[in-house]
Amino acid sequence: MANKGSLSINSENIFPIIKKWLYSDHDIFYRELVSNGCDAITKLKKLSSLGEYKAPEGETYKIDVITSSENKTITVIDNGIGMTDKEVEEYINQIAFSGATEFIEKYKDKGAGDQIIGHFGLGFYSAFMVADKVTIDTLSYKEGSKPVHWECDGGTEYEMEEGDMETHGTEITLYLNEDSYEFANEYRCKEVLEKYCSFMPIEIYYTNEDIEEEVEVENEDGTPANGASEKAQEAEAEGEENEEKKEPEVPKPINNTNPLWNKMPKDCTDDEYKEFYRKVFNDYKEPLFWIHLNMDYPFNLKGILYFPKINPKFDQLEGTIKLYNTQVFIADNIKEVIPEFLMLLKGVIDCPDLPLNVSRSALQNDGFVKKISDYITKKVADKLSGMCKTNKENYEKYWDDISPFIKYGCLRDDKFNEKMTDYIIFKNLEGKYVTLPEYLEAAKEKHENKVYYVTDEKEQSQYINMFKENELDAIILTHNIDTPFITHLESKNQDVKFMRIDSDIEANAVEADALTEDEAKELTEKLTESFKKALGVENITIKVKALKDENISSMMTQSEETRRMQDMMEMYSMGGAGFDPSMFGGEGLELVLNSKNNLVKYILDNPESENTATICCQLYDLAYLANRPLKPEAMTKFIKRSNEILGILAK
Repeated sequence: MANKGSLSINSENIFPIIKKWLYSDHDIFYRELVSNGCDAITKLKKLSSLGEYKAPEGETYKIDVITSSENKTITVIDNGIGMTDKEVEEYINQIAFSGATEFIEKYKDKGAGDQIIGHFGLGFYSAFMVADKVTIDTLSYKEGSKPVHWECDGGTEYEMEEGDMETHGTEITLYLNEDSYEFANEYRCKEVLEKYCSFMPIEIYYTNEDIEEEVEVENEDGTPANGASEKAQEAEAEGEENEEKKEPEVPKPINNTNPLWNKMPKDCTDDEYKEFYRKVFNDYKEPLFWIHLNMDYPFNLKGILYFPKINPKFDQLEGTIKLYNTQVFIADNIKEVIPEFLMLLKGVIDCPDLPLNVSRSALQNDGFVKKISDYITKKVADKLSGMCKTNKENYEKYWDDISPFIKYGCLRDDKFNEKMTDYIIFKNLEGKYVTLPEYLEAAKEKHENKVYYVTDEKEQSQYINMFKENELDAIILTHNIDTPFITHLESKNQDVKFMRIDSDIEANAVEADALTEDEAKELTEKLTESFKKALGVENITIKVKALKDENISSMMTQSEETRRMQDMMEMYSMGGAGFDPSMFGGEGLELVLNSKNNLVKYILDNPESENTATICCQLYDLAYLANRPLKPEAMTKFIKRSNEILGILAK
């Protein structure tokens, strides 16, 4: 006779837990039911090792997941510890009574706490997020136990009676609600199992019940009945024709029960690391290198962090750190555990000691979590600094790819910044790598405490050539992270000033003979008048220099402060393209003219010539082009004017 009753809620802070509010993602019920099955098997294996259970010879442990789109059901079966009727009363009818917690407490002195996943006893109830009805058939491993059948339609009422299960374990069947039929689809089921269960510690097998039934249906004479799949009929016909019985295909588990992160680093090959990376992250590019984390004191933590190869021109870097708890997937990029800057990497972290909340998808606020985060940061810094010390060649080879990660880490984490300060390197104009102190030491006689840098080697080639001719050096900074990073370096080195290579013309370094103040003033006034008239503008800032290279006619500069303000506005989408430097008291663009150049001399000597305006416009556009792209209208005029000049030369 069936035993009827009402479910007992014995926790004051879990309402409402059923259906919509227990988990944010409804597909997570697969994870909960399968991990419960893993727990049940792990407990039985532990009891066996303690001599409290004798496993039959040849017994293998596994979890079966069976779906039927036709019946709209999902069944999860384990051959684990099973439950007695009293245990069903405790673990199922009294919501939130955690069997895992009780088991760990009972056997804590015998090391039984290892690899037990469950913490809250609520995982089973995730089934009601997708099912109108759930049944349990279970049989305890204990001798003399009777099988139990339990069912509930999603309310607080249940029915429990003696079942007909013959082997120990638990079978849970979900009768899906109308909104959740998708989860009985083979493709969808495998997708979710791949997401949550790829590395669970017990082998998991999937079966599509609809296909199995199609193959098995026969008429009385043994032939496939109507409705049986054509594929099955063809296979049978082919078998008869060949008069040869094929060995049945051995089913393969859908998961890897011993993921790479569980192995010792010395036991893993480079090929294994790369294959694991490709499988988990679907990235066809090989990672640059990786860090294998393996710690068992003062907390248990394992994992692998990969430094991926990146394109420095991407505006954003996106990585994925997958967090596991005892090989059960929890979530991606949980910021409480993974330092923010390391979320640019790709990797896996498995930490059974994490204090998870009831849904296992978020972390409780715990100082312990901060210690884990600090440990991960330290291990990454140790790996990078160690590489720089012992394998400088590889460190330099990887630098262009890993520098955005490192610089972002320095910006976001003070401890990481302290550890990496001496290992930040910069590529100079000769293609060699130098530290900031090395650059400053080499340049102190020519521009003390100034660091010149290049953001685009093509656009700034004229300035680079000028620097090289005058035996000056600059560093290459081409990534968007470099803009905030140099500000960071200036804040840490108060006397140091970073200046883009086109922001200033060092008089003592690039002038042949410095002009007197009066000479410069007179030449500037004359040239300014000519350029205003030619360009049709009222405001233009011109500086006259006697440059060493007479072939340089004009250059464009912009103050470092103004350009950084413009970069910042563009970064925050504040209309940087139409930025007006005068709004912030900036100097804007400044046209530098070489008084030793023949074209500039021509303008000075022939202010009223019919060619002067053309030369002025051309010199301005050439200087602008060497600094940044011309606007469309200006480019059209420049091309037209260039053709006219060539036409004159051809006459």
